[in-house]
Amino acid sequence: MQDVAVIIPALNEEAALPLVLREIPRPPVRRIIVADNGSTDRTAEVARENGAEVVHEPERGYGAACLKALAHLAANPPDIVVFLDGDYSDHPDELPSLIDPILAGDADMVIGSRARGRRDQGALSPQQQVGNTIACTALRLLYGVSYTDLGPFRAIRWETLQALQMQDRNYGWTVEMQIKAAQRGVAYGEVPVSYRQRIGVSKVSGTFRGSVGAGVKILWLLGRYAWS
Repeated sequence: MQDVAVIIPALNEEAALPLVLREIPRPPVRRIIVADNGSTDRTAEVARENGAEVVHEPERGYGAACLKALAHLAANPPDIVVFLDGDYSDHPDELPSLIDPILAGDADMVIGSRARGRRDQGALSPQQQVGNTIACTALRLLYGVSYTDLGPFRAIRWETLQALQMQDRNYGWTVEMQIKAAQRGVAYGEVPVSYRQRIGVSKVSGTFRGSVGAGVKILWLLGRYAWS
């Protein structure tokens, strides 16, 4: 059986995190790493209470939290890594559908597409939908890959992820992964996933600064890697 680990970057998700952790199917998941990204609430405590390992990354940023969790896993790496948000917007019980194409040998990376799945009205903000459309169109034109989403709920083989040499420490983590995978010809898949209104306020799409920052970073990365 393949060893599956889940990474959850979390910033002040005390209310949502227990719900997320309780719905992660175990097995197939054997380890859950919550990367506490400078929370001022009980995020770390509730993570431990619900069976997760906790690492601390005080530098704010989605990518920074993911990188800290990956460094923690490196001493005893899994076969597959799944990334999942801690705000209960994703449906953790859909995790098997993400890893199935990898287990079957059909893909090395699978993106959970909120665009193709069932989602609550308003769960994806207009700026998220526009940003996804622009980024996915650019990826198709530049690299010939067919994505419909930059969704954070995704699975990837450990060896594949290591080869991508991820660097982004904030808003560009998901698009950097998809750009580098396309450049290297990584076998990929996309499966529909459900999406609901998150618990609490988004640190990215829920603020003007976050929305603008994410949009600018995604466009910058697309340009940087296209001409590098």
